[in-house]
Amino acid sequence: MSQARVEVGGLTIAEIGAGLLVLVCAERGDSETQADRLLAKILKLRIFSDDAGKMNRSVQDIAGGMLVVSQFTLAADTSGGNRPSFTNAAAPGDGRRLYDYFVAQARAAHPVVQTGEFAADMKVHLVNDGPVTIPLTVR
Repeated sequence: MSQARVEVGGLTIAEIGAGLLVLVCAERGDSETQADRLLAKILKLRIFSDDAGKMNRSVQDIAGGMLVVSQFTLAADTSGGNRPSFTNAAAPGDGRRLYDYFVAQARAAHPVVQTGEFAADMKVHLVNDGPVTIPLTVR
């Protein structure tokens, strides 16, 4: 990703250049253990091009930024019809707690971490290279 930003109420609240836009969803039963495993995977994931053009570098290798945005809609279940169900999403209090934990751990492990605003009506802007979009799940 070459750049991303988040706006709330028409104001930019977070912005990064090259790096990762990390959309995070806590689901029922998730814990800090899953958050730690997810962060470890994200930081080491080799998805940025090296000098030969191969995906061989991590966000840490390129000293890229991370923009972490909560997005409970990733828990959508559409198997029952045309209206998504979000019953798999963590309760708001649990979701906020895990999001805040994930952000704190990310900031402790990586120098450039920006965030969206939990439960806000955000406008998320992304210039995606490639595009490359990779869903990650840890259990």
